[in-house]
Amino acid sequence: MLLDVQFDGLVGPTHNYAGLSRGNVASTTHGGATSHPHAAARQGLAKMRMVHDLGVPQAFLPPMERPDLATLRAEGLCGDDAAVLAAAAREHPALLARACSASSMWTANAATVTPSCDSTDGKVHVTGANLVSKAHRAIEGPMTAKLLRTALPFAVHHPPLPADGAHGDEGAANHTRLQTEEGVVHLFAWGVDNDDPDALKPARFEARQTRLASATIAQAHQLRAQCVVLVQQHPAAIDAGVFHNDVISVGQGALLLVHERAFVDTPGVLEALADRLGKAFRPLVVTEAALAVDEAVSTYLFNSQLLHTAEGYVLICPAQVAAHASTAALVQQWQAQGDLARVEMLDLQESMRNGGGPACLRLRVPLSADELKQVHPGFRIDGPTLDRLEAWVDRWYPRALDPADLADPTLLETSREALDALTSMQDMGNLYPFQH
Repeated sequence: MLLDVQFDGLVGPTHNYAGLSRGNVASTTHGGATSHPHAAARQGLAKMRMVHDLGVPQAFLPPMERPDLATLRAEGLCGDDAAVLAAAAREHPALLARACSASSMWTANAATVTPSCDSTDGKVHVTGANLVSKAHRAIEGPMTAKLLRTALPFAVHHPPLPADGAHGDEGAANHTRLQTEEGVVHLFAWGVDNDDPDALKPARFEARQTRLASATIAQAHQLRAQCVVLVQQHPAAIDAGVFHNDVISVGQGALLLVHERAFVDTPGVLEALADRLGKAFRPLVVTEAALAVDEAVSTYLFNSQLLHTAEGYVLICPAQVAAHASTAALVQQWQAQGDLARVEMLDLQESMRNGGGPACLRLRVPLSADELKQVHPGFRIDGPTLDRLEAWVDRWYPRALDPADLADPTLLETSREALDALTSMQDMGNLYPFQH
């Protein structure tokens, strides 16, 4: 039996709104606003508790150390930590914002994962995303790799793809695994094919995932050819703010929720999936007439978290879905016709204002029961662990954070103390450079 373990990113103490992610409408809209790290972390933990209570295996990845002094010093800033922060705030505010980003909370971008039952060598494969399209995210790679190696010591860990324009990789945000009794499909969505000068491209925003990156990962993970489907994101959707495919489609098991304008040839994609998955495959297609793409982006309907539980499919939606007439009607319809056993609404306002919904906050890691037992226990979530994490957040996290606060050396010192306490509490060992 395959278990879809949900690895959520624990929101970090420097959660802030710098508006760094061009193409992500929510991120750029709220740039410069006051953030609330304590509320953000508590909201994320509430989602983890809901998933755990539904009987789905839950785990987490701890925050990264921020501000990242190595990023600042690599740009030539010198002196002790306080001097480096002061110089960055004075001379390079954009660089400081990049070094303070808490975007690793969105673990859907952390990696692409293949379960052992799908690979020809019978092993779990993990490739950390290079995230080269955004400078503030590209610096996450080495620490993400360390965390995943520690959490999943039994897996085959591949290095991120080359950091060039040909191999832009955004991780599982552009990858969906579907399964029925008749077959398995790994759906890789890409936005640009650099080898095809005639391929459609977005005009307003850049496409972050390349076709070559998706194909390279599928090959490195030893996926059987019949399991792989490569599809192009619709350029018009990218221009409307669909920076990742998980903003316009979400799938789990035999069920796929998808907007008709998700792909260049959505009918053709669905036909290919049906051929491989058989009659049990259930696509729920939302038309533009029922919900415009920009409404899908503003509500994050398709960035809801779809879970397969003992009672059936459960959809965890951001509260914005309930507040919008069209999306509220859609989820009610899906539940009424029996496609969803339950729909839950969650307040994830802090993450949503930065452009990340329920699905952004989790990396799905499909494991066998024996492999789940081998996950580092410090990363596993249960009720007592959630209690400890909530108390930890209450102890260390700022209630509010303005952009000017990022240069305060006290924030760095407090964040380090918090991370040191976390790794000790969870017996994770010394994960961070400052601990060595």
